[in-house]
Amino acid sequence: MAQRNSTERTRRSFLKTTGVAAAATTLAGGIVPRVHAAESNTLRVALVGCGGRGTGAAVNALSVKDQGPIKLVAMADVFPDRLKAAYAHLKQGMSASVDVPPERQYVGFDAYKQAMDCLGPGDVVIFASPPAFRWVHFGYAVEKGLNVFMEKPVTVDGPTTKRMLDLADESLRKNLKVGVGLMCRHCVARGELAKRIQGGEISDIIALRAYRMTPPVGFFASKKKPDGISELMYQVQRFHGFIWASGGAYSDFLIHNIDESCWMKNEWPVEAQASGGRHFRGDYVDQNFDNYSVEYTFADGSKLFLYGRNMVGCKQEFASYAQGSKNSAVISTAAHYPAKSRIYRGQRIGSKDDLLWRYERNEPNPYQLEWDNLIEAIRRDKPFNEARRGAEASLVTSMGRMAAHTGQVVTYDRMLHCDHEMAPDVDKLVIDGPAPLEPNDDGTYPIPLPGITTKREW
Repeated sequence: MAQRNSTERTRRSFLKTTGVAAAATTLAGGIVPRVHAAESNTLRVALVGCGGRGTGAAVNALSVKDQGPIKLVAMADVFPDRLKAAYAHLKQGMSASVDVPPERQYVGFDAYKQAMDCLGPGDVVIFASPPAFRWVHFGYAVEKGLNVFMEKPVTVDGPTTKRMLDLADESLRKNLKVGVGLMCRHCVARGELAKRIQGGEISDIIALRAYRMTPPVGFFASKKKPDGISELMYQVQRFHGFIWASGGAYSDFLIHNIDESCWMKNEWPVEAQASGGRHFRGDYVDQNFDNYSVEYTFADGSKLFLYGRNMVGCKQEFASYAQGSKNSAVISTAAHYPAKSRIYRGQRIGSKDDLLWRYERNEPNPYQLEWDNLIEAIRRDKPFNEARRGAEASLVTSMGRMAAHTGQVVTYDRMLHCDHEMAPDVDKLVIDGPAPLEPNDDGTYPIPLPGITTKREW
């Protein structure tokens, strides 16, 4: 597989946490210190979720150039060791922009409130905790009038998608600026390709193909919970392995390929059918399938074929393509960046003789561009709100996942109105409380059973 760029490595490397997390306790003191920046135009940032993605997002936020001073002033996580590691990394690399003394480092399930209480209206909060918590955190940010950057996906089921759509509308009414971590939408090469495709350069789209076939990534595979950590904290720590927490590896990783493909089509699919399975599982007990094959159908009958796999020793591919009735295109080549988008005559993708167009200039890093664009919108009060699109992309992703996990055709409306809220009391979780998903007596977890369990995913 192609080498990842440095920003991607920075984001992902912090996902590897050390050992068993210590029991988390909130910092003493009931008064949250409000931060007053020395410069009146300093934009203050709070980080909620200090793993790899959160740390990478904070680096990008503090790296925005020529748009006024930005300072990280508060951090929050449920794992103290994760917060400490992120703080050390950020302080070492960006000391002048990091002002987070111990009294503004918060630990616990309510820590998000304490971190946001350090900000004022118009400041920015980053949400990079597991997606199950997104609606809770976003709701508090909207209430406080904060601008938001939140990692994808932003929902994992129908009920929380409805909630997020309502919050998206409220954030628009309040003129809040909201970025969602589908950074490929900020890629200049993909943006130029989308204009060309929608301008007719490959004629009508007949099919889109997307692949993310790699070895296991993140916390995809998890073994039985070890001693020394509660069930809840174990599932939060290894959130990729649990559907309630993240939508599983399917939602957390495949959403990028789905979203960039739908961008080219400029619409969302109306239904999905899919297959998938678990192979060579050994003593891994997470809820993920090892492979997924999904056929999404758009309103005009055209298709998006999605292939996801997390298995060792198999062919690897990480790319997306568009097949038109006249010509074809490469949406992305390998991983997220650079895309190296191209258009070919006919269907012979990769043929030098049939190359019609390619993006010639150097591609700016989309991880940084999404932040440059968000901060510019805040500074200049330009329209910028990706909350609704992020919720819709998350719903469409869940639609394919549910189709694979149930063995049924799942429509957009069925997914939106499915009443299975996977973690209905996620806003009430406490450190020493029960987990939304209870293990079986043998320490394994309920898994999807296509054709047997058909109205919910487990």
